[in-house]
Amino acid sequence: MVVSYDDKRDFYRMMLNSDVTVTIIDDEANSTILATCRDLSATGMAIEMAHPIEMNTDVRVNMESSGGNVQPLDVRGKVVRIEEESADNYLIGINISEID
Repeated sequence: MVVSYDDKRDFYRMMLNSDVTVTIIDDEANSTILATCRDLSATGMAIEMAHPIEMNTDVRVNMESSGGNVQPLDVRGKVVRIEEESADNYLIGINISEID
């Protein structure tokens, strides 16, 4: 059996397709962008959006509760990966530094 890199992670990665609000902390206006969270682990997340965010940008990501049993998620982190999947579709990797 061949183990892929994803299977060697220290934390379980949960696949999602949830709407999130991304706030860029670095700029004076605290720009807010709507995006989709594709996956989430204890230390990071991957979000899909129409425009890239620069590497090392500090962000806050908020995911509203999808039901009574699921708590809303509010995290701070830093952009550590940017992949252009197609025109107007970017996958942004965020390293989570703080969970509120």
